[in-house]
Amino acid sequence: MEKLEATTIWSFKERGSWSTHRGDYPGNWSPYVPRNILLRYSKPGEIVLDQFVGSGTTLIEAADLGRMSIGCDINPKALEITKQRVDNACAKILNRDARNLYDIEDSSIDLICTHPPYSNIIKYSNNIEGDLSLLSLDSFYLSMESVAMECFRVLKKYKYCAILMGDMRKNGYIVPLAFNIMNIFIRTGFRLKEIIIKEQHNCKSTEYWSKISMERNFLLLAHEYLFILHKSY
Repeated sequence: MEKLEATTIWSFKERGSWSTHRGDYPGNWSPYVPRNILLRYSKPGEIVLDQFVGSGTTLIEAADLGRMSIGCDINPKALEITKQRVDNACAKILNRDARNLYDIEDSSIDLICTHPPYSNIIKYSNNIEGDLSLLSLDSFYLSMESVAMECFRVLKKYKYCAILMGDMRKNGYIVPLAFNIMNIFIRTGFRLKEIIIKEQHNCKSTEYWSKISMERNFLLLAHEYLFILHKSY
């Protein structure tokens, strides 16, 4: 068993470049995050779902750790990158809307491990219908209600859903996006097992925003939240 993170503060200064991991996809997470989640909350042979698969980080880790996986994304470009980096024998890769995982059966998933867009902070396409990163904040919240319901539907009883979210700043004020999403999942029926604070490193936009933050007197956001949610019934 590899050494796991033992506290609710996670900080990975090295992004992680083993296996076929790359840091070239906008907003993708460090593989240390899904690796810790998979080792703690799943077992070899179990099925892991990432319905915002991006460039396949979760699926790469699932394959390396002996888990089966399903990766979904609304963006064909993301799916092509994932297919290039993931062993297809261990993974099913699908073009799906996270709000409607129509061919994933009820109570069939052992672990959900995912990293959705943070509203429209990063736009992952120009005009793909169903791309949540193109939505206004209110529309994003409504869509995440559907995502949460699908998570609850497909996850097995007594299993876990791990979701990484960050906050955003709008008109100079903080929008607590992460906790608003957390509450959506709790209202759906999940119980909150853990809140983990993940320190951000290697953010390409930090240098650009540092000068602006001093001029306009605001602090740079340097953390995200990892919510571990439990389906207890």
